[in-house]
Amino acid sequence: MISEISNRQVYLACGSTDLRKSIDGLAVLVKEAFELNPFSPCLFVFCNRQRNKLKILQWDHNGFWLYYRRLERGKFEWPAADSQVVSISYREFRWLLDGLSLKQKQAHKAVKERTII
Repeated sequence: MISEISNRQVYLACGSTDLRKSIDGLAVLVKEAFELNPFSPCLFVFCNRQRNKLKILQWDHNGFWLYYRRLERGKFEWPAADSQVVSISYREFRWLLDGLSLKQKQAHKAVKERTII
């Protein structure tokens, strides 16, 4: 399901979030604390204090999806609580899920199509 949404905006809740919150609690957090619309076609990603669990909230047509990921070993490279929410690209989101830093210095730059004359 997540692989089908590469064109969606991704928002990370910086710092830690109490992952005991369910869909309604996370949607309220998105709306009130981040001042974003939880019904927008975006991914809202939350991480626990130990940085080994994620919850991802997504609105889809007529209901919410709530994805949950737990690492058996290691930690997510999660941004500190400098701000409340950070917008990242889908590519950076995939790096995050793979345990990599959001700012890959060795990554290839994105290639844009060009017109052939």
